[in-house]
Amino acid sequence: MPTFKQFRLPDAGEGLTEAEILKWYVKPGDMVTVNQTIVEIETAKAAVELPSPFAGAVTELLVPEGATVDVGTPILTVDVNPEGVPGVPPAAQAHPEDLIPPLPDEGAVEPGLIGSPTPGGRTAVLVGYGPRSVAAKRRPRKNGPPPGRVAAAQAEPAPVEADPVATVGAAAEPVPAEAAAEPATAEPAAAPASNGHGVSVLAKPPVRKLARDLGVDLGTVTGSGDGGVITRADVEAAARTSAQPEPTGTPTAGSAPAAPTWDTSREQRIPIKGVRKHTAAAMVASAFTAPHVTEWLTVDMTETMRLRDRVSASREFAGVKVSPLVFAARALLLAVRRHPMVNSAWDEQAQEIVVKEYVNLGIAAATPRGLVVPNVKDAGRLSTRELAEAIKDLTDTARAGRTTPADMSGGTITITNVGVFGVDGGTPILNPGETAILALGAVRESPWVVDGQLTVRQVCQLSLSFDHRIVDGQLGSEFLADIAAILTDPGLALALG
Repeated sequence: MPTFKQFRLPDAGEGLTEAEILKWYVKPGDMVTVNQTIVEIETAKAAVELPSPFAGAVTELLVPEGATVDVGTPILTVDVNPEGVPGVPPAAQAHPEDLIPPLPDEGAVEPGLIGSPTPGGRTAVLVGYGPRSVAAKRRPRKNGPPPGRVAAAQAEPAPVEADPVATVGAAAEPVPAEAAAEPATAEPAAAPASNGHGVSVLAKPPVRKLARDLGVDLGTVTGSGDGGVITRADVEAAARTSAQPEPTGTPTAGSAPAAPTWDTSREQRIPIKGVRKHTAAAMVASAFTAPHVTEWLTVDMTETMRLRDRVSASREFAGVKVSPLVFAARALLLAVRRHPMVNSAWDEQAQEIVVKEYVNLGIAAATPRGLVVPNVKDAGRLSTRELAEAIKDLTDTARAGRTTPADMSGGTITITNVGVFGVDGGTPILNPGETAILALGAVRESPWVVDGQLTVRQVCQLSLSFDHRIVDGQLGSEFLADIAAILTDPGLALALG
């Protein structure tokens, strides 16, 4: 007989709590095997393909594409014993009773537990004591009528004559005297408002204010809400319809300028989720936690660019993309050896500075889903060719949306190449948990003074942001100057290495 098992959304790594279902690779009725890819999800860090832990027939997809669910939520049901069953059971039969835990007997629930009744007739909840078991009472209003008068007014509500024009198809409701005793500024949610011609209209206070601001006569507007209530959209549509071209010449006395209007239908709303949501939260946390300092230094890259041309043409680097970023990363790694404090982290809980003896070099990559920062593990141990290959592999994987959580965890220092967008520099924000980030600007031909002579050189700007709790101005300046010196004269790499 059939045996049904549910596949629950697993934690894809780094303690993530939710994920979005991007694409299903199976449908009800399909046969799946163990480790067959069944779904693609997007976590806060990357897109991940999940394999099936079961073999059998898919009976139901419990979550549609585009939905965001918490870790541990059932997303798929599989019949792991479909032999002897004609066809695949329908979706309604994919949840046998043995998959649903039975509800405890009412008398067996221990009083005081969450969700159970407590003494006094209330229900225990996570915070407070749950809903009250008695009717709510209104707090007496200051300077209000005596309690006796209010009680009498509530016992005998004042009748209100229904307006046949404003309440077509809806029954008129009496207004209690207590509401009538409210100050003039306290208006009902959708009270009738007269237009000065003996005709009442239904509109809420914010809508009436909008009508006054736009110069719209509510008596000429037909309400599209329930019971003929005029909505904001009705008022805005009436304002657009009655808008006239602005007259030329001097406006007459007492005339008011027409209020500006815009068409909200030409706005696009993009849900904040996945990688972009995580990146936004991380950047806000970093910007308001670590005191950022940014320093700039313009560098003559002429010799480095000549070296890049020679390396790219060499047989050892055949088929390898060698960009200025590779040499900037190499210079950064050499500078870290001389200034290890830059490659550290601030441990707030332990009140310690953790100096890393390895460099997991983060490479900031722009992707359609947002900014991701995978890192090259132990980059200081790699050769220049290995470093170039690792950087290319990480950026290609990130742009394809296939970066794994492991590639994005454990970074110690980051480099970002804003020069590929034609930008000279900026003030990069630290990757959370790191102490420094280097931005490499565009390499441009610029006038430069060499040995007292003005000439044209290939120049770029370096921008270094660092955590001022760990790195003071002197250390940050020396670190940036060392990087610039190596890029200016690549031969220094032999001496420093």
